[in-house]
Amino acid sequence: MNYRMILRIISGIMVIEILAMVPSLIIACYTNDSAAQVGFVGAIGIAALIALVNIAFFSLKKSQRTFYAREGMVTTAAAWIVLSLIGALPFYISGRIPNFINAFFEIISGFTTTGASVVSDVEALGKALLFWRSFSHWLGGMGVLVFFLALVPSFGISEGSALHLLRAESPGPSVGKIVPRMKDTASVLYRIYIALTILDIIFLLIGKMKLFDAFCIAFGTAGTGGFSVLNSGCATYTPFAQNVTTIFMLMFGVNFSIYYYMLMRRGKQIVINEELRAYFFVVAVSIALVLMNVYGKTPDTSHFLPALRHSAFQVASIITTTGYSTTNFDLWPSFAKTILICLMFVGACAGSTGGGIKVSRILILIKAIRRNTHEVFHPQEIRTIRMDGNRVSERTLAHVQVYLAAYVFIVLVSLLLVSLDPANYSMTTNFSAVMATFNNIGPGFDAVGPVKNFAGYNDFSTLVLCLDMLLGRLEIFPILVLFAPSTYRRT
Repeated sequence: MNYRMILRIISGIMVIEILAMVPSLIIACYTNDSAAQVGFVGAIGIAALIALVNIAFFSLKKSQRTFYAREGMVTTAAAWIVLSLIGALPFYISGRIPNFINAFFEIISGFTTTGASVVSDVEALGKALLFWRSFSHWLGGMGVLVFFLALVPSFGISEGSALHLLRAESPGPSVGKIVPRMKDTASVLYRIYIALTILDIIFLLIGKMKLFDAFCIAFGTAGTGGFSVLNSGCATYTPFAQNVTTIFMLMFGVNFSIYYYMLMRRGKQIVINEELRAYFFVVAVSIALVLMNVYGKTPDTSHFLPALRHSAFQVASIITTTGYSTTNFDLWPSFAKTILICLMFVGACAGSTGGGIKVSRILILIKAIRRNTHEVFHPQEIRTIRMDGNRVSERTLAHVQVYLAAYVFIVLVSLLLVSLDPANYSMTTNFSAVMATFNNIGPGFDAVGPVKNFAGYNDFSTLVLCLDMLLGRLEIFPILVLFAPSTYRRT
């Protein structure tokens, strides 16, 4: 295990986190928020001290700059945990979230782009801390290590090592290069990410949203996070701003390779992309079914256009695992809520900033079921599974099946542990809390619905949900590898 390189990369990540806190510190100074100033200065000081110690004591020789898949997973998991521990300090030191475990939950929810909160009055956090938790969405959306590779291409990481980091952090059943060099791939992804974010901000400003709100909502939309800056969520924004957010949520739920193909004018690769077609088909059908079920059932949906707007917004918010809300969908009929629960499982496209199982995995599993059913009647026939015209290897298929098995196992264990909470919440509350955190969605139903929060859980349940958020964002295996004894044995 190349511990020196792992610690060096984590130190670099901490330096990036320090720089990311500076805008929030400036806002704290501008708004004369002394508590937030103390929180950010304290967090920056602690992070700087740890990073400097690591860099000073763990210098690297050229021969120590390469590591492999095992180190890539350990580095990714450890970096996200350290990032969250430091990121929670501004909330805790400022006293705005006096329980450190709750502060840890809040920032993990930010970095993993979940959007679940333990804060009842978000506006009382102050603009500096509101900006920090929204900006954490943006940092975590594409991936902090991807941002690190794009920002610091000369850090000394070899091409193969960079690919191990990207694969460990990026969502989806397979990750590859879209340009020849891995670090150039990270740079291309972030340029597209930044451009779409800026475009979203511009349209929100056109929709008469305040500048501060536009930045925070765009950060949450880009990262498919869901932290709002108002207690009312997105309900008080103009219909135009809500529609803009709906469109951009769906755009950020698309595999970013599609945007690269658009820039390179590779129209054929876009047309043959099965995941993209399935994604928009599921979205369109879900909107239509939800609209038919909720139209006229609540005051917000008593007229057709508002009903359509709310239906489209919530479908986009749930399938992309963003978690914003314009209405209390917990009051919707059971059929509409069941559709939203199904969309929690499906999630967005692989290679996007969204969570969930991913549309591509669902397609692969459906095709595997069809093939196995066919083989029952034709046992001698050999059939291959194809995606976008390309053969899906048996190794990829096995990985998808193992992922699904691990997914179900973790959901069941988490549900069992959370059900021990002294609050004795209903099955609906506990199940939706686990699904909302594990799939990085944010709001659930019942006691953790869109107008409520997760503050009622005790510290143990909160830590379980924190682990679920990390498992969901890093797609299970990097976190499992971190805690596996065999990881640290010499090979």
